[in-house]
Amino acid sequence: MSPLLIPLLGVSIPIIAILANLVFKPWLEHRERRLTVEANALAEKAAQYAAQTERLEQRVRVLERIITDRGVDLSDEIERLRDNPLN
Repeated sequence: MSPLLIPLLGVSIPIIAILANLVFKPWLEHRERRLTVEANALAEKAAQYAAQTERLEQRVRVLERIITDRGVDLSDEIERLRDNPLN
């Protein structure tokens, strides 16, 4: 083993660590920002789906009420709902 190998390794390891920090840290920060943006976009899309689901559930409730309520004339109820939408 060469007597120059140990000091060379002793100097090269900190240099490699500094260079890795200069390259790896910005990459990690970029990846974290990208994941945050993606998470926000997914949360917004989930909220839109939840709102859409709520609107559809309201419409189904109205239709169920129309169908099961035998005391109301169907066409009058439909016209009343057209004049006063839930949206």
